[in-house]
Amino acid sequence: MAASLNQVVLIGNLTDDPELQYTQSGVARTTFTIAVNRQYRDSNDELQKDTTFVPITTWRNQAENCATYLSKGRPVAVMGRLQISNYEDDEGNNRKWTNVVARNVQFLGSGQRPDTQEESGETPTPDKPETTSSPDDDDEEIPF
Repeated sequence: MAASLNQVVLIGNLTDDPELQYTQSGVARTTFTIAVNRQYRDSNDELQKDTTFVPITTWRNQAENCATYLSKGRPVAVMGRLQISNYEDDEGNNRKWTNVVARNVQFLGSGQRPDTQEESGETPTPDKPETTSSPDDDDEEIPF
């Protein structure tokens, strides 16, 4: 039998918050859609923009992590496989549904929505870590 490969790698932004559901047997499944943008020049050498909306499905721990930490607008990198399912609609027409079943979702960006950043536009600095010992506690010399 000839070798085959079904692998998809996408980078895009979530179009809405992920939806977490559980199967009857208790397995977590999260679905969301990402927008993947591309730019190209048309025959008149004008810059064109195109967006493809790709449905993503994640399972188990990855699904719960996506539901917990992802939100609308967040950039992600998705690695997985393309799945095309056939079904019959209510009118008896044969239809196809295409989505990506994610093996790995890499969270990109800060995770903070643009509308929740401080008005000053500055990133808050982390608090200085507390020290648990005083300078008088150092009995040991550090060789340098």
